[in-house]
Amino acid sequence: MKKIVTAMAFAIALPSIARAQAAPMPAPADPHAGHDMSAMPGMDMPTMDHTSMSMPAAFGPYDMQREASGTSWQPDASDMMGAMTGTGGWHLMGHALLNAVYDHQSGPRGAGKGFASGMIMGMAIKPLNDRDTLQLRAMLSPDPLMGKSGYPILLAAGETADGTNTLVDRQHPHDLFMELSASLSHRIGERGSVFLYAGLPGEPVFGPPAFMHRQSIMDSPEAPISHHWLDSTHITYGVITAGVTWAGVKAEVSRFKGREPDEHRYGIESPKFDSTAARLSVNPSENWSLQASYARQKSPEQLEPNDDQDKWSASAIYTRKIGKGFVASTLAWGRKQTIEADGHRHTPQDAFIAEATWTNRIWTIFGRGEVIESDELLAPVGSTHGPVYTVGKMSLGAIRDFPLANRVRLGLGALAARSLTPNALDPSYGGDRTSGMAFVRLKIG
Repeated sequence: MKKIVTAMAFAIALPSIARAQAAPMPAPADPHAGHDMSAMPGMDMPTMDHTSMSMPAAFGPYDMQREASGTSWQPDASDMMGAMTGTGGWHLMGHALLNAVYDHQSGPRGAGKGFASGMIMGMAIKPLNDRDTLQLRAMLSPDPLMGKSGYPILLAAGETADGTNTLVDRQHPHDLFMELSASLSHRIGERGSVFLYAGLPGEPVFGPPAFMHRQSIMDSPEAPISHHWLDSTHITYGVITAGVTWAGVKAEVSRFKGREPDEHRYGIESPKFDSTAARLSVNPSENWSLQASYARQKSPEQLEPNDDQDKWSASAIYTRKIGKGFVASTLAWGRKQTIEADGHRHTPQDAFIAEATWTNRIWTIFGRGEVIESDELLAPVGSTHGPVYTVGKMSLGAIRDFPLANRVRLGLGALAARSLTPNALDPSYGGDRTSGMAFVRLKIG
C-alpha cells in the first residue's frame, strides 16, 4: 500500500510544483465568444483567405478548446493544438505528433524494442448558418508499423495479437484509421445546443478524453496500464452519439459496436450497434472539467465472444495557463466487470490514475501514477482470466523541444518507470522493475 500511495502522490504533486513558477493570469475571455486565432501568442499563421479566423466549436456555443477526442470535454483553459487556416467558409485545422521510440522493460517478462507511434489529425468545420455547424474529422496512426504484438510494457494486458493469444506485458498497436467521423450541431438560444456525431471508426461517450489526447499526459509515448479500464473504446467501428449541452453541462448517449478492433490494423471493420454508453460532463469553470460515464459493452473481447462487460468511470481534469505554457493534471477512476453468458458476474476490477504535465514550450515535464486490479497477468493456459492482483506503476519523463519552423518542433525526450508488484508475483516478474524509453518527437501544430 505504501508503494501505491507514493505512486499516486508523486503525480498529483506536479501541478503544485509548476504553479510556484506561474505568471499572473490574464483576465479570462468571454466563454461564449470565439477566439481570434491570429491574436493568440504563437498563432501567427497565414490563412488562405487572408482574414483573421475565429474557429468555432463543433458541438456547442463555447470555446473550441473545450473539445477533445470524440465528443469529450476538457477545460476551456486547455492549450490550443493545431495549425489553422480557412477557405470557402471552412475552418481547417491540422495537427501531428509522431514519436520514434526505443523501449526497454527489465526483468524476466521484460523486453526491448524500437517502434514508431503517434497520430496525424485533420479537422474541417463549417457553420452552415447562424445555428447549425458541420464538422468532419480524420485521424491516422503509424502504430501498425510496429507489428501485431505492439511494444513491451510491464503489467499491461488486453486484446489479442494474432486472434489466438492475449497480449500480456505489451501494449497493442492502434489501427491505422483512429477516427473518421462527422457531426452536426444545432444551437438552442445563446447557451445551448443539440448534436449528432457518427464515426467509422469513432469514440463513444465513455471515460475522459483518450490518453493520447489528454494534455496531462499526451507528451508521454507510453500507454497507461489502465487503458482498458478508461479509454479502450476510443477506436470503435460504428458509433452514433446524440447529445445536448447547456452552458457548462453536457449529457450524451451512444450506441456503438462493443467488439474491440481485431488484429488486422489496416482495415475498416463492419459497423454494429449493440452496446450503449452514457456520459454526463460538467465544466464548472475555465480550469476544470468533470465527467462520469457508464457503458454496457457487448462481447468486447475476440477471445471471449460470449462475455459482456459493464464499465464505469469518473474523472476530474484541471488545466491552468502559465506564461507561454500550461500545467494540466487528471485524476480518474475506472471499473470493469465481466458478465458471462449465463449471467455470472466476475468480481469488479478497479483502476486509479493520476497524471500531470508542465511545459513552458521549451521544456516539458510529465508524470503518471496508476494502480489497477487485474486478473489477466497470470491467466492459465486456455483462459484469459486468473487470480486478481493489485499492481501499480509510476513514471516520470522530460522533453527538450527545438523549434524548426512556425508551429513545428523537434523534441528529444526520455522517461523512467517503476512497476509495483506484490510478493506473490515475484516468481514471474522478479519484484518491482525499472524500465525506460528514449524518444525523438516531431510535433506540428
